[in-house]
Amino acid sequence: MERRVLLAFLLSFVVLFVYQRVFVPPPPTEVPGFAPGPDGAAAPPPPVTDATPRGPAAPMPLTAAPAEPVAGAASTNEAGAELAGSEGIVPVVAAEIEEDIVIESDTVRAVFSNRGGVLTSWQLKYHTEQESDALIELVPRDLPPDEAPPFTLGFDDPGLSARARDALFRNSANASAVNDRAESVTFVFEDSSGFRIRKQFMFDPAAHDYVIRVSVEATLGGQVLAPALQWGPALGGVESGSSGIGYRAGPRGVFYGRVLDGGVLGDEDVERPDAGDVAARPVYNGQLQFAGVDNHYFLAAALTDNPAMQVGYRAVPLPPREPDGPSRDLMAFELRWPDGVIEDVPFFLGPKNFESLEQVNPALIQAIDFGWTGWLVVPLHRSLTWIYDFVGNWGWAIIILTFLINVIIFPLNHKSVVSMRKMQEVQPEMKAIQERYKHLKTSDPDKQKMNQEIMALYRDRGVNPASGCFPMLLTMPVLFAFYSLLSVAVEIRGEPFVGWITDLTLRDPLFIMPLVMGGSMVVQQKMAPAQGDPMQQKMMMLMPVMFTGMFLWAPSGLVLYWLTSNMLRIVQTVVTNRVIGPPKVRTVRPAAERRIKQRGKGKGSKEK
Repeated sequence: MERRVLLAFLLSFVVLFVYQRVFVPPPPTEVPGFAPGPDGAAAPPPPVTDATPRGPAAPMPLTAAPAEPVAGAASTNEAGAELAGSEGIVPVVAAEIEEDIVIESDTVRAVFSNRGGVLTSWQLKYHTEQESDALIELVPRDLPPDEAPPFTLGFDDPGLSARARDALFRNSANASAVNDRAESVTFVFEDSSGFRIRKQFMFDPAAHDYVIRVSVEATLGGQVLAPALQWGPALGGVESGSSGIGYRAGPRGVFYGRVLDGGVLGDEDVERPDAGDVAARPVYNGQLQFAGVDNHYFLAAALTDNPAMQVGYRAVPLPPREPDGPSRDLMAFELRWPDGVIEDVPFFLGPKNFESLEQVNPALIQAIDFGWTGWLVVPLHRSLTWIYDFVGNWGWAIIILTFLINVIIFPLNHKSVVSMRKMQEVQPEMKAIQERYKHLKTSDPDKQKMNQEIMALYRDRGVNPASGCFPMLLTMPVLFAFYSLLSVAVEIRGEPFVGWITDLTLRDPLFIMPLVMGGSMVVQQKMAPAQGDPMQQKMMMLMPVMFTGMFLWAPSGLVLYWLTSNMLRIVQTVVTNRVIGPPKVRTVRPAAERRIKQRGKGKGSKEK
């Protein structure tokens, strides 16, 4: 029994440690054109000089073909190449100067540029950087000049792509506030060659705060074009934090649906291609419900019902902003609809808030990576959110939910304490049995008799050795689920508890709660019925030290859960011990004494 308990603790520690290590972001993948530097980080690209081409990035190679040409007319590529190379093309519908258009709501501040009709900033008002008070920015800054801003159009002809990107679009508004009403911004450009583009961005905060609907029309001489909707390096790099265990996953591709592979549609599932996956396969198509890029807490993705949509990814390793700063390994993506129809396509640009994603589209919930404990995290998340709506503090919500969980498993914990008490009571008899067989080797067949006698003793006394371990092991999935919940749920990000705990997703900066938690484990060990030899008991006392060291860097919300569980189990043990009373002391005579008395009885009978 003692070995099983010790083994359960050790296995739990190993599993939790491995589980944490699995989610640490892998080292940057080497990408052609970015040779690794001496420190292993991606070396910066060559410096830009006057001789360096500054043209726009060509669209990523997708397999979609351009729209069918009109009968009697030149193909789109031929006409585009001819017109793009011709001189004398002048703007017909365009703006005179470059300017920004600001759209602001209660939750978002968006900035568009009329040069290319692209998004240059998308700030979230209710989310700030953990290292500063700056608003979260979902459009990375300080990018190379050839990287496409969000909603850039990429055509099959590079000349058309360059003209679309450099064009000064005429816009419908200079600035607008969309607090409770729908608003749209329209960009229009046309030149003398018949090349015409119309982009429309629609906002409706009443429907959802983080959704923007996009429509694009592109024609050349009246012929419909099928451009790719490009989104350059997306979201941002790994978010720094003071918690080594509270991992922060960097940008990666994410899409959900049935992927076409070898002409066969696969099962509906979510995939998250990283830089290595994208190098092997950059393009995915099929019946996709959404596609885009996410990082640990935020998502930029398009939702579409068009089964012909294709998504292409490209890893973009960038040098650090500061010489000793972390490298930025970003992910660019683009979307293409082969039929050329980009009409009222919703884009989600915001936090991976469970309720927000579900409100937009239940499929978006798949973007939250809860890991293998997702089946347990989702009900925990819903319960925790429901409690938070009443108490208004995530820390107290964790305490209340922990109390409810312990109430549910109270019968199991009670049975565990009773079983351990019974094990304590039979210890003298079990040791007496072991003493009688200690001279036998393990391979001796008579050694099996010892196990049979011990099992018979357990049966006679109503002892089940496994019942003491089961409740302990039952709490481990809840521990893993709480870890996933506190590490991934953006709702808890940056939320304080009391005093020095300013963020429940980061470690305790003063290490107070982990030390108190370790002390509570010591109290539990002292209160547990004494079992096993002194050496095994000393080994069991090492468990609080191991758990304390592990929880020093854990999210403080996770430590709060474990500390609350320990305190509740201490109270429960006290109550159970009073109910069942003190342990029954059983005295077992040594084997030699029993033999002497048996001989004495034998002699007395002979004399009679």
